[in-house]
Amino acid sequence: MKFVMKENGFETEVEYGKLQICGDEKYGFRPYQLLVSAIAVCSGGVLRKVLEKKRLTYSDVTVTTEIERNEKKANSVEKIHMHFIITGKDLTKEVVEKCLHVTRKNCSMVQSVEGSIEITESFEIISV
Repeated sequence: MKFVMKENGFETEVEYGKLQICGDEKYGFRPYQLLVSAIAVCSGGVLRKVLEKKRLTYSDVTVTTEIERNEKKANSVEKIHMHFIITGKDLTKEVVEKCLHVTRKNCSMVQSVEGSIEITESFEIISV
């Protein structure tokens, strides 16, 4: 990837289009937002594949996040909590826990920050 400095932040061109990145969210995505998005969306995508492989019936997966940052250490991201809301049929707590365990082990973004950012998960099941 190539990042080009602009008047406000940086820009990169990816297959989908231009990505504007800036510390000021008036001009683009903030770097920490991209980091959290990568972790949450990677986890959600892996979870989706795990549910499909196990032939579980689901219609939706939503991921919400809570972020803890340390102002004393360059406002670094120290903790990300992901809450998965899974809408489906015949899903049990035990099955979803196993799916999330497999998801964590197979999410490249979670594995990339392991040991430097604490990642926690919770979930709820909405039965249809």
